[in-house]
Amino acid sequence: MKDRLKNLKIFFKYSSTRIAGGVKKIEVISTVSALREYRSKEIGINDVVGLVPTMGFFHEGHLNLMRLARQQCDRLIVSVFVNPLQFGQGEDYDRYPRDLKRDIDKASSVGIDVLFCPSVEEMYPQGFSTFVEVEKLTEILCGKSRPGHFKGVVTVVSKLFNIIQPHRAFFGQKDIQQALVIKKLVRDLNFPVEISIAPIYRESDGLACSSRNIYLKPEERKAALILPMALDRASELISGGERSSKKIFSEIANILTREPLARVEYIEIRKIPDLTPLEKIEGEVLIALAVWFGRTRLIDNIILEV
Repeated sequence: MKDRLKNLKIFFKYSSTRIAGGVKKIEVISTVSALREYRSKEIGINDVVGLVPTMGFFHEGHLNLMRLARQQCDRLIVSVFVNPLQFGQGEDYDRYPRDLKRDIDKASSVGIDVLFCPSVEEMYPQGFSTFVEVEKLTEILCGKSRPGHFKGVVTVVSKLFNIIQPHRAFFGQKDIQQALVIKKLVRDLNFPVEISIAPIYRESDGLACSSRNIYLKPEERKAALILPMALDRASELISGGERSSKKIFSEIANILTREPLARVEYIEIRKIPDLTPLEKIEGEVLIALAVWFGRTRLIDNIILEV
């Protein structure tokens, strides 16, 4: 509660940013009613509205996604909401990194129009009991080890689409299963939203940007580089003509097991977009990894067209 009160004070202190040539105001909105009022009064009927849904604690991957969205949209809304529904028992909801002032400062550098930062009580008022689910796609990969995770993701994204009514929504490839699930949601329920998936943004040494990277101890951070290394090797083999999924899987597994700090959750080779297993590498192919380093679970992937 103290953190929420502190965040409310921050809303009013950090509501504008200086952009080259003048001051561009960034609206920081915390309620559904205020967001809808902004949507109806401040956005033109012909304006293209973009949405970047996030859980905050922005890194360069988030900012790159915002920059891409900024280029394609007249108005850009970024949501910051650490969604309790997508965290299972024993997961890191309570310790998930949060720093609203930092997020406002970073978003200001991109020049977004609105930062939507609702509370849990605002998104899930007392008595909330309505959920949205996508079947099949959510039962594999991350969904297999995190039951209920995608139910939480799909529910909150459905609410955001309903509240904000964006024309375009932007997701990152790092969370590719999530992005494909949202694409299926949009198709199945006829949401008038175009889904864009941006490439993974990596740190200088190749590790995929993630808010959870701050959890890694120095030795775990170094060990985590085994992820892009394994994916690069798989890409090399496929580029060289290898088409056996079993051989690609074995090569990746051999690389990962050489790192004593890596605990493999899954190595998956799947077809895009339905995520069915592949025996032969052909078409649009996803190679996805989930690996633990200490208490930190990292995911990474590559998508290849063969």
